[in-house]
Amino acid sequence: MQAPGIPPHTPDDPQAMLARVFGFDSFRPGQREIIDAVLAGRNALAIMPTGGGKSLCYQLPALCAPGLTLVISPLIALMRDQVRALQAAGVAAGALTSGNTEEQTEDVFAAIDRRDLKLLYMAPERLGATGTIGLLRRAGCVRIAVDEAHCVSQWGHDFRPDYLKIGELRRALGVPLAAFTATADAETRDEIVARLFDGAAPETFLRGFDRPNIRMSFALKDRPRQQVLGYADARRGQSGIVYCATRARTESLADALRDAGHNARAYHGGMDAEERRQVEERFQREDGLIVVATVAFGMGVDKPDIRWVLQADLPKSIEAYYQEIGRAGRDGAPAEAMTLYGPDDIRLRRAQVDEGLAPPERKEADHARLNALLGLAEATRCRRQILLGYFGEESAPCGNCDMCTLPAKLFDATTPVRKALSAVLRTGESFGAGHLIDILTGNATAKVRDRGHDRLPTFGVGQDLPKARWQAVFRQMMGRDLLRPDPARHGALRMTEAARPVLRGEEAVHLREDTVAAARARPEAPALVDDEDAPLLSALKARRRALAEEARVPAYVVFPDRTLIEMARRRPETLDEMAQVPGVGAVKLERFGALFLEVIAGAPPPEVHPARRKLAGRADGTLFDRLAEVQRDLERGADGAGKYMTCTQTTLAQIAARRPRDMDALGRIPGMGPAKLERFGAAFLQAIAESD
Repeated sequence: MQAPGIPPHTPDDPQAMLARVFGFDSFRPGQREIIDAVLAGRNALAIMPTGGGKSLCYQLPALCAPGLTLVISPLIALMRDQVRALQAAGVAAGALTSGNTEEQTEDVFAAIDRRDLKLLYMAPERLGATGTIGLLRRAGCVRIAVDEAHCVSQWGHDFRPDYLKIGELRRALGVPLAAFTATADAETRDEIVARLFDGAAPETFLRGFDRPNIRMSFALKDRPRQQVLGYADARRGQSGIVYCATRARTESLADALRDAGHNARAYHGGMDAEERRQVEERFQREDGLIVVATVAFGMGVDKPDIRWVLQADLPKSIEAYYQEIGRAGRDGAPAEAMTLYGPDDIRLRRAQVDEGLAPPERKEADHARLNALLGLAEATRCRRQILLGYFGEESAPCGNCDMCTLPAKLFDATTPVRKALSAVLRTGESFGAGHLIDILTGNATAKVRDRGHDRLPTFGVGQDLPKARWQAVFRQMMGRDLLRPDPARHGALRMTEAARPVLRGEEAVHLREDTVAAARARPEAPALVDDEDAPLLSALKARRRALAEEARVPAYVVFPDRTLIEMARRRPETLDEMAQVPGVGAVKLERFGALFLEVIAGAPPPEVHPARRKLAGRADGTLFDRLAEVQRDLERGADGAGKYMTCTQTTLAQIAARRPRDMDALGRIPGMGPAKLERFGAAFLQAIAESD
């Protein structure tokens, strides 16, 4: 639908706007189709991987067509960071949030009255405020974009009740709506359609869940604090997040990291709002800061250069896993995700589901989501194939996960698993793994003797395996949901329906060989650049840090890591070459180009006239240089004896930009009088024709 009250308009070319404002030559997969749909005024739902460029899919249409785009986003920090990044690129953007100063709010209202804003960010909680709809009508709102649209799902851990008001707002304004998320299985997608689009299916874009730049790894917990410290030591100086299941654990691990010399801070919901805000701001601004956090540190993270995420405890579902690791490498550069887990994690997550207040059908669905994650943890093949398969995608082995680089060794565990299941049943499904292992290994403890379990047929039948091997068997059986802790029996293991074919001998089971060496392995961090470029990358980061601190903005607002990596690899020598580096748009080239060229060359670059600088990286710049060369050849006439005559740099720039095709059009360029037209006209027109 075309938004009401908007005059017919041919949108600006998104490709040209992408290069001019954001400094990129091409779209990422799937972006162009979504942008075209939004520009055409169609309702749209886009599911794209984190770091896949969702925000560009509503920011670019806002710049290419008249009117205001309202962006509904869940967290103040997220809105603040996007607005700062847009403003740094020369885009008229603002936010109305409770975090604004009075002056900032007044500036936004003034821009609304002038109809200067292209993008207005607003939290869903503001939608119910008196006057919001009138304000948006006055501002000329022509479309709505909803970020993190999965928050509308009442069963999601990120549910925001005020998201339910968005559908009403869309109907009141009569404008198209585009919803974006990276975390939405089929059930969540159905909820989004029902609540935001009144059940009328929008144009849906499912653009994949793959994050090929993230190396996924899992490791068994074995002295987990030392595992965390070792992992961080191998990545010293890189920004990272450590996710924990409890508040107390975030604080103890943050203390341990600081004691080991790392710049680390805790973050959890029990901290006061000002403390959390300070941690968020420091994380955005500082290179190399580690935040040790609960899931409270989630959607508000808009830092593109997080190089690693370590989950010190197993998440509660595969969706939570995907969302947490998705904080890493949003700039597309190499990143890592490591997950530590053990049997205690499995018991904790099972108990949380069973002890929750959800109805039985929801609990079963939550167990299924946890099962999917445990299947990923206990994978015997490419993890990316398993993860993408859960979201309905097929993939070849990725070569960038621990299972691809170090394949698991398997053994036929059918007999041990059947012995374990028999022990569970013969003890009335009333005991945990420790007691069952004592029975299987023939360890006649007082508890075993008191209950007569030393007289069971299963007593001692598992003496061929050591205790550590049996612990691995039971953990993997829980991971495959053959056994499940029963909260009604204080975590005692009970057999599931999935185990019955195994017990009857109808299915074989192959499990992984666990070794202590594998659990303690400390994979090294991947190099971002070649060794010879590493010193230059460090110098570029130092210049970026100085500029960011001076402007009091996050470092990535100046340039993200990926852009600095490309600078270090390409080593541009001129502004034209700098403009070809991905992420260097026109405004940032003007502000920062010469400063970073100075770092690369070791000396300030030659001065460039402002008129020529504005053409840097464009074909118009090449034509400008050719016109200047022609002018030098003719400045004293064709015979070299005429009166000295030149055009100003501004005139040459206008000729290069307008590309006149005849003498009349050339003569209308300011600064091209009759004498200059006679001296340079024919040669300029020839240069223009040759440039096509």
